[in-house]
Amino acid sequence: MTIYIVTYNLTTLIFRKPMATETTSKRPYRGTAARERRAQRRQQLIDAATEVYGHNGYRHSSVKQVCDAAGLTQRYFYESFGHSDELLIACYEQATRRLREHNMAAAEAAGGDPLARCRAMLRSYFQELKDKPNVARLLLIDIRGISPAVDRAINDALRAGIQNMTQALARPGQTFDPMLQAGIQGGFIHIALYWMATGYAQPVDAVTETALKICAALLE
Repeated sequence: MTIYIVTYNLTTLIFRKPMATETTSKRPYRGTAARERRAQRRQQLIDAATEVYGHNGYRHSSVKQVCDAAGLTQRYFYESFGHSDELLIACYEQATRRLREHNMAAAEAAGGDPLARCRAMLRSYFQELKDKPNVARLLLIDIRGISPAVDRAINDALRAGIQNMTQALARPGQTFDPMLQAGIQGGFIHIALYWMATGYAQPVDAVTETALKICAALLE
């Protein structure tokens, strides 16, 4: 009887060790899963806010509206963002980054001629604005003057756009006047604003060709 009890206890101890090791091995996984869920919730808020801000305007949108659209409670908003301006900046940076990526991909697909590349970039830009009117409103309407932090994000995006312009259109060893580039970029924006105000009345190709006239000053 005594021998049986000792054998049982030893067997129990032997089987407990792998269980402890297994529990320990799961800890990093649980931590990673928690971070992934938090990142997913953050992305849900950004995607929802892009639509809510684009539809209502940032100044007429609330945290509750964004959380409702994301399918999350308001406590998850403060898990990722200190205030609404931070969420607006995250939306703006994501939208501008994706737009630049689309434009650069279009330029690469157009070949090596700078004029063809410029036309492709502009067409991509205007097509994206038309296809995603909420994003267009987020990027171009009522975005200035919200806060110094938002203005800095806008200026950073404009500088990145100028860098993309140089990367896509300049020939080897060629440089562009940055002030001229800024003026041309502003021209594109104002053409887009006018086009949006008309309800996208003109075809994308027609708007592209109009904007290309401005870009020609850079390529001369």
